[in-house]
Amino acid sequence: MTAKTRSHWKEYGTAFCATLITATAGTCYGWPSPTLPYLKSKESDIKTSADEASWIVSIMILCSALTPIPSAYFADRFGRKTCLLLGAIPFIIGWVLVIVAKSVAVLYVARMFSGLGYGIVYTVAPMYTGEIATNEVRGALSTLITLMNKVGILAQYCIGPFVSMRTLAAINLILPISFVITFIFVPESPYYYLKFERSERAERSLRHLRSGDIRLELKNIEVSVQEDMKNKGTWSDLIREATNRKALWITLGVFTIQQLCGSAAVVAYAQDIFSVTGSKIEDYKESIILGCVQVATCCLSVVLVDRLGRKPLLVLSSLGVGLMNGTIGTYFYFYAQNKEDVAHLHWLPITAILIYIVCYAIGLSTVPYVIIGEMFPTNVKLYASCVAHIYTGISMFTVQKLFQVVKDAWGIYTVFWGFSIFSLLGLMFMLIVLPETKGKSFACIQAQLRRDVAKDNARKLITVEY
Repeated sequence: MTAKTRSHWKEYGTAFCATLITATAGTCYGWPSPTLPYLKSKESDIKTSADEASWIVSIMILCSALTPIPSAYFADRFGRKTCLLLGAIPFIIGWVLVIVAKSVAVLYVARMFSGLGYGIVYTVAPMYTGEIATNEVRGALSTLITLMNKVGILAQYCIGPFVSMRTLAAINLILPISFVITFIFVPESPYYYLKFERSERAERSLRHLRSGDIRLELKNIEVSVQEDMKNKGTWSDLIREATNRKALWITLGVFTIQQLCGSAAVVAYAQDIFSVTGSKIEDYKESIILGCVQVATCCLSVVLVDRLGRKPLLVLSSLGVGLMNGTIGTYFYFYAQNKEDVAHLHWLPITAILIYIVCYAIGLSTVPYVIIGEMFPTNVKLYASCVAHIYTGISMFTVQKLFQVVKDAWGIYTVFWGFSIFSLLGLMFMLIVLPETKGKSFACIQAQLRRDVAKDNARKLITVEY
């Protein structure tokens, strides 16, 4: 085994320990799917209405928008590793509250704590994995964040239908505790140490992550950090600096498409959606199939993101989810008009949803977290990450909450047609605006953004003169 291969294995091992916390986030994200049918049933010891169920789903994501700013400050001041370790505490509290819950109000509070942890994790984890990785595997390591999230969701689909709500919560409690025990022993980001001129600690961290001679890479990282830190980054730099402004516009655009294609609603309401498809397969089995397909496709994305590139995967993903959303919406429309007319097509919804999941998982699910780790210089990366995740949290909450409202008011087919329109609009955005960053260093990406900004300014000047 070569030194380069050993280094890559070390990077994957460290990233795996770090992303155990995103698997915990996945358990929180997927938990409502097998749990809501029970809570809304007559057998439930916590009587829950449809409106209360929609709040149980969405309040977690709403609260996730509260923690990016404080976690950004904390990660910048005390380190990415410390912040991620503290991020496990809200998850632990959340699952303990579910175990002891006797009312819907306690479930709300439990989901709020889970949301606080969710916001911390998705602000800091992309930065940590992006900073410990070499250029060759940075994309693959960043996609591990989403892969582990999908593993957590799959665990809910597989275990939830067969155990009680409280037993499922007790099982889920194992993950954040395991994360704390393992992550204590991994190194801090060398970028963080060099930002505070702690060269010896940065060298020890890099030696832990690499095999062979690290002197050249350490020097390159040091130069990159010094270049980024010449001017101390501030919140206003995200808007004032033209390259940061363009990167933020691109990043928020990608995350908008990720949410408005409907993924948050499909995952959280999976069993409810399958219950109205007319399929002959039991709802929970369809959810398990969906979860398995998510995980398998995310594994494929880990392999493809550093081979095919970011842009091709996102374009293919947007096209696929747009077409499948349209197909699902059309089926539900005819099913609502006269279910007998489409009885022979009972296989279509599950097939279309599975293709949707494949298309979503291969690009929109994973690549946005790669992009946010690559598009910004070190001095403003945390600020950009927290802005993106506040925005994403609000968008995801809106999608999850309005799914039930629109479904009840205008039919489930209207929801999926809306998702289809937004997905196809996103396809055009990807083709026109998104740059390719595959295999490029952070410095090269920044140089490309500066060239793009210069071209944009030149076009504006020509337009004004004309």
